[in-house]
Amino acid sequence: MSFPWAKHYQPTNPFMRWMDEKLPLPRFVYNAIGSGYPVPRNLNYWWNFGVLAGFCLVLQIITGVILAMHYAPNALVAFDSTEHIMRDVNWGWMMRYAHANGASAFFVVVYTHIFRGFLFSSYKAPREMIWLLGVVIFLLMMATAFMGYVLPWGQMSFWGAKVITGLFGAIPLVGEPLQVWLLGGFAPDNAALNRFFSLHFLLPFVIAGVVILHIWALHIPGSSNPTGVEVKTESDTVPFHPYYTAKDGFGLAVFLVIYAAFVFFMPNALGHPDNYIPANPLSTPAHIVPEWYFWPFYAILRAFTFDFFFIPAKLLGVLAMFAAILVWFFLPWLDTSPVRSARYRPLLRKFIWFGFVPCMAALFYLGGAPAEEPFVMFSQLAAAYYFAHFLIILPIVSMVEKTKPLPNSITEAVLSKHGDAPAAAE
Repeated sequence: MSFPWAKHYQPTNPFMRWMDEKLPLPRFVYNAIGSGYPVPRNLNYWWNFGVLAGFCLVLQIITGVILAMHYAPNALVAFDSTEHIMRDVNWGWMMRYAHANGASAFFVVVYTHIFRGFLFSSYKAPREMIWLLGVVIFLLMMATAFMGYVLPWGQMSFWGAKVITGLFGAIPLVGEPLQVWLLGGFAPDNAALNRFFSLHFLLPFVIAGVVILHIWALHIPGSSNPTGVEVKTESDTVPFHPYYTAKDGFGLAVFLVIYAAFVFFMPNALGHPDNYIPANPLSTPAHIVPEWYFWPFYAILRAFTFDFFFIPAKLLGVLAMFAAILVWFFLPWLDTSPVRSARYRPLLRKFIWFGFVPCMAALFYLGGAPAEEPFVMFSQLAAAYYFAHFLIILPIVSMVEKTKPLPNSITEAVLSKHGDAPAAAE
């Protein structure tokens, strides 16, 4: 969105004027992330995570391309080539640890970014397209991360691929042929490893393309903000640069300190020790688990232990696992409240912090727990609440809750918070 008060790019240097005439790239940057892009003046640190997600994507692409120069996607030597990177390639150990921990950091940032969307209803009109493209990005991330986890060809890589691709076998009629077609055989082997490597290399660039659409869609209505009130006057905004470039820079510095602590001091903390054992189709690990960022959905998958009429439990679990993400596509229409921010929706805020957050924490824990009692029972309860939150609680709360009065403008909310103006009338 171009507000009437947005600054216009006016190059003074002769070369920059010539450049602006021939290829207006500096003008594009100025209007996208520079002084020509007015944003709400009250954005807090919840809004830093979009920039951090973009940084993580660039980091993963750079480290991934370097690793691909030395990796061999062949079932006979894949594990050895990974160890070759770690032991023989100059700084290979750092590239691999940066990439592996970068994936975890990427998901931490994106999960936080999504939670901010839940908390401030960033999916509401006029920003539905931003949200829908964000969910597409998340699905692409899940696919990319799964295929990347297979590439080291350790025990957990092999058996993780075996279990996850085996889910397609639950689809009636076409399941088993589809599974064989995906793997290029009856079990993960050389064909599957080659395909996963090719797609793992390709999909980050697809994600980058969708991210561009995501940012483009963001610039049409402009950024949301903690009050949920739309921008009305120039006093409601500040230029993106230098205000938010400085704020995002500080957030990035904090992120890099934490990220570097994992890369250099505890690089295997988020991995599984079994993946340092070469893949062995004849030796099944006692406890097969995916990477931690899949755990909530893995817990939902395993929560279904009994058939429902003619639908097998395995198929129910697969459907529920995918539905757990696909339900996010419908949030703009499930939440009918005219108020966006949970700051002014006390009932929704309680359900988020005391219902949804503990539910997700439980699913994260249960997804990594053994598939036995009482973990299965708790998974069933948590999965039931997860779907109830989106399909029952959210629509009902949006219709019946009594919201707090909204401020008349973003400026009023900012000034009243600092005691410089009266708060909105009760």
